[in-house]
Amino acid sequence: MRKTRYERAWLFVIPVVALVAFNAVIPLMTVVNYSVQETFGDNVFLWAGVRWFQEVLLSERFHAALGRQILFTGTILLIEVPLGLAIALAMPRKGPWVSVCLVLMALPLLIPWNVVGAMWNIFALPDIGLLGRTLNEIGFDFNFTQQPGDAWFTLIVMDVWHWTSLVVLLSYAGLVSIPDAYYQAAKIDGAKPLAIFRHIQLPKLKRVLTIAILLRFMDSFMIYTEPSVLTGGGPGNATTLLSIDLVKVALGQFDLGPAAAMSLIYFLIVLLLSWVFYTLMMRNEAQQ
Repeated sequence: MRKTRYERAWLFVIPVVALVAFNAVIPLMTVVNYSVQETFGDNVFLWAGVRWFQEVLLSERFHAALGRQILFTGTILLIEVPLGLAIALAMPRKGPWVSVCLVLMALPLLIPWNVVGAMWNIFALPDIGLLGRTLNEIGFDFNFTQQPGDAWFTLIVMDVWHWTSLVVLLSYAGLVSIPDAYYQAAKIDGAKPLAIFRHIQLPKLKRVLTIAILLRFMDSFMIYTEPSVLTGGGPGNATTLLSIDLVKVALGQFDLGPAAAMSLIYFLIVLLLSWVFYTLMMRNEAQQ
């Protein structure tokens, strides 16, 4: 009986394999097909080889969008990871306020991405938005629709507000999982809060922080909806991140070949950088 049950267990994997093939493999193969061919409509394709890949890799437009994407991702990682960890350390571990804090932290994550962009678009408008009008009234010349610096400021603040909660919740879960015996031993030794953080909390949070950094890196590097709704890539191309530029090429210009090649390059960049991040973090942890 047991042998027969195990032999048929693979049947339960078939729906998963079919779902993954439909949602990932088939669309990916379609993109690969477009990336090496040129089409003029009516399902007429001409072989293009690596022409589109060369065009994208040599394009100044692609380099500029990639640079803006790296700048955005690096900035929000430098802000959100330390800020999320600090908030998690300040949250209570026991009592009724724990539930209140967790709910408040989870609220931004429950809001749809397009709604977040629309909210901050209205919030930051220089004439009627609470943030924009307040900044202008206290002496700042703030207009995110016309000034690139203000657009970047609004975009980063919006992302910090939306996604820092993820780092907070992950860090808090890691802190709660630390056994009380470590804190009791530190108390007996007379360790100060900074020493407790450095020698107990931070080492125990390394795996959690690794996950948080990887998740935030991948999410921020592939972000599209929020900046698209907030600024549309403007003013000019100041906030045209890689994902927004890809959509402009694919849907705005309808250049399917370059768009397909760009999407594959985009995918490989995210995959490669994620692997590098993970490898370096795990290697550092193994050495310690």
